Amino acid sequence: MVSEYLKSKEAVKLPADCSIAAIREVHEMIRDAFGQRAALEIDGSCVDKADVTSIQLLISTAKTGRDQGRAVALTAPSEVLRNAIRRAGFAGDAAVDRHFAYKKDGI
Repeated sequence: MVSEYLKSKEAVKLPADCSIAAIREVHEMIRDAFGQRAALEIDGSCVDKADVTSIQLLISTAKTGRDQGRAVALTAPSEVLRNAIRRAGFAGDAAVDRHFAYKKDGI
Protein backbone atom coordinates (compact mmCIF):
# COMPACT_ATOMS: atom_id res chain seq x y z
CA MET A 1 0.00 0.00 0.00
CA VAL A 2 1.34 3.45 -0.94
CA SER A 3 1.62 5.77 2.03
CA GLU A 4 0.08 9.22 1.90
CA TYR A 5 3.51 10.83 2.09
CA LEU A 6 4.46 9.12 -1.16
CA LYS A 7 1.52 10.67 -2.96
CA SER A 8 2.39 14.16 -1.78
CA LYS A 9 5.10 16.37 -3.16
CA GLU A 10 6.43 17.04 0.31
CA ALA A 11 9.88 16.02 1.41
CA VAL A 12 10.45 12.57 2.81
CA LYS A 13 11.10 13.23 6.48
CA LEU A 14 13.74 10.97 7.99
CA PRO A 15 12.76 9.51 11.36
CA ALA A 16 14.57 10.38 14.58
CA ASP A 17 16.43 7.06 14.58
CA CYS A 18 18.52 6.53 11.46
CA SER A 19 21.03 4.22 13.13
CA ILE A 20 21.84 0.69 12.05
CA ALA A 21 19.03 -0.58 14.30
CA ALA A 22 16.41 1.25 12.22
CA ILE A 23 18.08 1.47 8.81
CA ARG A 24 15.95 -1.24 7.17
CA GLU A 25 12.79 0.81 7.73
CA VAL A 26 14.53 4.01 6.60
CA HIS A 27 15.75 2.22 3.47
CA GLU A 28 12.25 0.98 2.67
CA MET A 29 10.80 4.47 3.16
CA ILE A 30 13.36 6.07 0.85
CA ARG A 31 13.11 3.27 -1.71
CA ASP A 32 9.32 3.55 -1.84
CA ALA A 33 9.42 7.33 -2.15
CA PHE A 34 12.12 7.17 -4.82
CA GLY A 35 9.99 4.75 -6.79
CA GLN A 36 7.04 7.16 -6.75
CA ARG A 37 8.77 10.45 -7.59
CA ALA A 38 10.90 11.89 -10.35
CA ALA A 39 12.89 13.89 -7.80
CA LEU A 40 13.38 13.25 -4.13
CA GLU A 41 13.77 15.71 -1.29
CA ILE A 42 14.96 14.18 1.99
CA ASP A 43 14.38 16.21 5.16
CA GLY A 44 16.96 15.39 7.83
CA SER A 45 15.81 17.89 10.44
CA CYS A 46 14.41 15.34 12.93
CA VAL A 47 17.34 12.92 12.97
CA ASP A 48 18.71 12.52 16.49
CA LYS A 49 20.46 9.18 16.01
CA ALA A 50 22.65 8.50 12.97
CA ASP A 51 25.70 6.46 12.08
CA VAL A 52 27.67 5.48 9.02
CA THR A 53 24.89 3.18 7.77
CA SER A 54 22.52 6.13 7.36
CA ILE A 55 25.22 8.09 5.51
CA GLN A 56 25.86 5.10 3.23
CA LEU A 57 22.15 4.93 2.45
CA LEU A 58 21.93 8.66 1.70
CA ILE A 59 25.02 8.62 -0.54
CA SER A 60 23.75 5.53 -2.34
CA THR A 61 20.39 7.23 -2.90
CA ALA A 62 22.11 10.34 -4.30
CA LYS A 63 24.29 8.24 -6.63
CA THR A 64 21.31 6.24 -7.85
CA GLY A 65 19.46 9.47 -8.54
CA ARG A 66 22.42 10.90 -10.44
CA ASP A 67 22.79 7.69 -12.48
CA GLN A 68 19.11 7.89 -13.39
CA GLY A 69 19.16 11.64 -14.08
CA ARG A 70 16.94 12.34 -11.07
CA ALA A 71 17.51 15.02 -8.45
CA VAL A 72 18.03 14.04 -4.83
CA ALA A 73 18.20 16.86 -2.28
CA LEU A 74 19.07 16.63 1.40
CA THR A 75 17.44 19.45 3.32
CA ALA A 76 17.86 20.75 6.84
CA PRO A 77 20.18 18.05 8.17
CA SER A 78 20.17 18.03 11.96
CA GLU A 79 23.39 18.61 13.86
CA VAL A 80 23.49 14.87 14.66
CA LEU A 81 23.21 14.02 10.97
CA ARG A 82 25.86 16.62 10.07
CA ASN A 83 28.22 15.12 12.65
CA ALA A 84 27.63 11.61 11.29
CA ILE A 85 28.43 12.91 7.80
CA ARG A 86 31.69 14.37 9.09
CA ARG A 87 32.56 11.16 10.98
CA ALA A 88 31.93 9.18 7.80
CA GLY A 89 34.74 11.09 6.12
CA PHE A 90 32.94 14.00 4.55
CA ALA A 91 34.92 16.73 6.24
CA GLY A 92 33.01 19.72 4.98
CA ASP A 93 29.97 20.96 3.15
CA ALA A 94 31.85 20.90 -0.17
CA ALA A 95 32.30 17.13 0.08
CA VAL A 96 28.61 16.61 0.79
CA ASP A 97 27.58 19.07 -1.94
CA ARG A 98 29.14 16.74 -4.50
CA HIS A 99 26.41 14.22 -3.75
CA PHE A 100 23.39 16.28 -2.78
CA ALA A 101 21.63 19.35 -4.02
CA TYR A 102 20.69 21.45 -1.03
CA LYS A 103 17.40 23.26 -0.94
CA LYS A 104 17.87 26.31 1.25
CA ASP A 105 15.14 28.64 2.47
CA GLY A 106 12.53 26.95 0.32
CA ILE A 107 14.47 27.58 -2.89
